[in-house]
Amino acid sequence: MAATPQFKNRAQQAGHQSLEQVRAKNKAAWLELFADDAIVADPVGVSPLDPTGLGHRGKEAIGRFWDMVIEPGQLETHIRESYPAGDECANVATFIAHFPGGLKIPTDLVTVYRVDEREDRLPQGILGYLEERRTARGRAGRKVNAIRRTP
Repeated sequence: MAATPQFKNRAQQAGHQSLEQVRAKNKAAWLELFADDAIVADPVGVSPLDPTGLGHRGKEAIGRFWDMVIEPGQLETHIRESYPAGDECANVATFIAHFPGGLKIPTDLVTVYRVDEREDRLPQGILGYLEERRTARGRAGRKVNAIRRTP
């Protein structure tokens, strides 16, 4: 039996809960973790997943992010380090996205989970920091639009 994780703050716990719901492919439970005006910027800045670089704000937009990024495959997560502080937690991790046909996209990144302590259980958002050149797509020297889906 696995030990129950000990969390140092709500943001660290929220990050853990978020990844549990992603691995379980439970979109409804994942969306319930978010405040109504939450933002997911993963990755932060302009990218093929977010051409404006403003992130996906609100549950409807975050739901479309799920449909485009999470739903098509399975996510394997390896958190190497976790730094909870204040109302945030930064996790240093490797995420490996597994897609149909055997496509795997490993990505080294830092994810920052931010909560509103007054709301107790709803994260204000997720920020994902990564470098394109450090992903499998970047190392191959080309951009592959493998994970972009039309909503």
